[in-house]
Amino acid sequence: MQRLDLPHVTLVSATSINLDGTLQALDACQSAVRFGAAKLFTHRQPDWRPAGLEVVLTPPLESSTQYSHFILNELADHVETSHCLVIQWDGYVVNPDRWNPQFFDYDYIGASWPQFSDGHEVGNGGFSLRSRRLLEACRSPQFSPSHPEDVAIGRHNRGWLEAQGLRFAPRALADSFAAERRGSPEDTFGFHGVWHMPALVGADRFWELYCGLEDRSSVHQDRGGIMRDLAGQPHGLRRCLKMGWDGLWQPSRRRTRQA
Repeated sequence: MQRLDLPHVTLVSATSINLDGTLQALDACQSAVRFGAAKLFTHRQPDWRPAGLEVVLTPPLESSTQYSHFILNELADHVETSHCLVIQWDGYVVNPDRWNPQFFDYDYIGASWPQFSDGHEVGNGGFSLRSRRLLEACRSPQFSPSHPEDVAIGRHNRGWLEAQGLRFAPRALADSFAAERRGSPEDTFGFHGVWHMPALVGADRFWELYCGLEDRSSVHQDRGGIMRDLAGQPHGLRRCLKMGWDGLWQPSRRRTRQA
């Protein structure tokens, strides 16, 4: 597969949990795309890193609220290119040939939210392209920060951001950029959502990734669907029992950490 050249994009991810999974997602992106820069923001040096990835040490980013604060208030200090691609451990580039130069015409683009139909459906931040102009605007005193950060950008402050001249991609273009709750990763540049991963990487590879997660509570909401995908595969019963057991205790552990 020929790598796509995107010298005006910085690949970024920020986390202190599920670090190995995040590194593997970054590696998948860098295998498909040659970025202007690639940076991981975390609290410690990892045991390994993909070639060309810069690790930027931060205070611990162990909760979703800490993550939102970093993305809204500090990320702009570290992006020198015109755009950045924000990813998390459960999303990465899958079809570099689906890149559309029109993506650069907008300041924010991520998979649309199907639960909204008011024209403010764009969108998910877990795999999103953002302009540096947008990152700076999020630090304005007129921007009202809230959690989660993608809802703060795409809904709570969208009207104000658009009044400043910032542009959000239309839904159809956003859904060709990334699949989350709508569409399929087969048809998009990238994706976000752990429920897509068994089909993308296979049951065995998904299980390796899942077992490597320090915090499996992020899988909780879609655990049932993932278990159905695994059930008919070799070792499916054992794996489903393990996921069910994890679901009994991991959500409470996550709430404790975020409190």
